[in-house]
Parts: sequence; C-alpha cells; structure tokens
Amino acid sequence: MTVAALAPPAGPAPSNAALFVPVDTTDEKLVELWLHGKSRHTQRAYRADAERFLSFVARPLRAVTLADLQAYADSLSGAPATRIRALSAVKSLLTFGQRTGFLVLNVGAVVKLPPRKDTLAERILDEADVHTLLAREPGRRNRVLLRLLYRAGLRVSEIAGLCWRDAHARDDGGQVTVFGKGSKTRTVLLPSDVWRDLISLRGEAGLDEPVFRSRRGRHLDPSAIFRIVRHAAERAELEAMGKVSPHWLRHAHATHALERGAPIHLVQATLGHASVATTGRYLHARPTDSSARYTSG
Repeated sequence: MTVAALAPPAGPAPSNAALFVPVDTTDEKLVELWLHGKSRHTQRAYRADAERFLSFVARPLRAVTLADLQAYADSLSGAPATRIRALSAVKSLLTFGQRTGFLVLNVGAVVKLPPRKDTLAERILDEADVHTLLAREPGRRNRVLLRLLYRAGLRVSEIAGLCWRDAHARDDGGQVTVFGKGSKTRTVLLPSDVWRDLISLRGEAGLDEPVFRSRRGRHLDPSAIFRIVRHAAERAELEAMGKVSPHWLRHAHATHALERGAPIHLVQATLGHASVATTGRYLHARPTDSSARYTSG
C-alpha cells in the first residue's frame, strides 16, 4: 500500500481543525494512526482490510468516491460476518480520516452494512456440555483456565494477559483485575472454589509472572488458548456444534447467569459490555417462553 502524499483539498477547514494531521501525511501513515492502540489481532485484521480496499480502488483515500466504496462492497465474498467486518473496517478508517481532518467528506457514512442473521444461539453451550468439557480436561492448568473462562466470563486476551499482581483474595474468595476491550479495566469477583483452583497454580511465582504460563514461562499466547479450548471440546464430543472457541464459554457464562436469575446489569458489568443491549442479546437467543407453546395442531 504505497500512496503518495496529497495536499488537503480546497474548501473550508473541518470543525475539528485542531486535530488536523500534517500536510505530508500519506494514506499509509493514516492507517497506522487509525490502528494505534488497538489490539494486535485487530491491527492485523484491519490493516489487511485497509490494504485490500486501497488495492481494489487503486487511488488515494482523498480521491475515493461513493461509487468506489459501493463497488468494493459488491465485490466482497465469503461468509456474511467476514464481508461485514471488511466493510466495517473501511467505514471506520474513512470516519477516522474525516475526524482527523485528513478527509473533507466521509463517503462511508451513507453506506449501510448488509444485514446478517444473528447466530448467537448456535454458539451457546448447555450447562451439561460445559461440565463435560471441564471434567474431561486432564491437565490442571488447562482445567483452571477453562473454568476461569466460563465462571468469570473473561475474553481470551484478558485471560492471556493475567499476572499474579492482578489476583487478590477477597473474604473467602478472590478477584481478578483485567484490562479488556476498549482499553477498559474491570474487576471480576471469583467464588471461593474458583479462587482456590486459581491460587493453587501460583507456587513461588512473583507478582509480575503470568498466571497461565507457557512451557517457556511466558504468558500463554491467545492462539494457544484457542487450541486448549478446541481440544477440550473434542474430548467432550462437541465438534458437531461447530468450532468451539474461548468466546463460547463467555457466551455460556452470560446465558447461564441470566437463566439463573442474575440481574442483567450485573452480567453487563461482569462481562464489561459497553451497553446493556449487548447483554440483552442473550435473553433473545434463549427465550424462556414462546406463544408457540399455546398453539396445537
């Protein structure tokens, strides 16, 4: 993605002129500014999406038209979620470009994302399946990791980054403090049984050492955690449900907590959802009643 620098187009200065990027900023540099602070996984995916878009339109961002973006959207193939993510990334880049003053107009603002089926219900494990998955895990470290993913509803990046400094005893249980999505910090209380399992892994480890260590003594990589969950799902004979990932245990946490009567705002706070509407999706994915039960025939 090599694009020459262009001078800002003529016209009135944007209202946020204080954020105006330097005149010699290139599309390449804008992409790096846009990606700054995002997770390594997000950076990798979004950078690939931006490069694919710029290669398709074959012109600088300042020259991109609505027709270019529509043609790109029509060219996308693959699963609906993949197409939506690719288009969302480009729309985000264009919005960032306008907000920083790099672009006068954001042609992505009028392009709507295609609708997609909500498949959340397909990725929620029953309690019995979760218990089987945990019971058949032979390794102590991996069993504690799986249990913490489920009982605390942590994201894979959050559990991968845990140090012993983040874990503290509380009464007969404990708590972990995680740095999660959106660069937000939250603290999750752990029941006594989960806390005992977790602290049993520490041994003589120092405060800054990882809770879940690789063979080399480093933090487990998220890809390693994905493999641990995948192998556990195979042992529990859950392959028919699809590619079980760590996030499925987070889905299970939210669903099972709500079904057992946990207040929705408590589940929202525990999971770190920015909006209660996100947490509410779990209520729609597994309704407790339906008018279908009142029909016959």
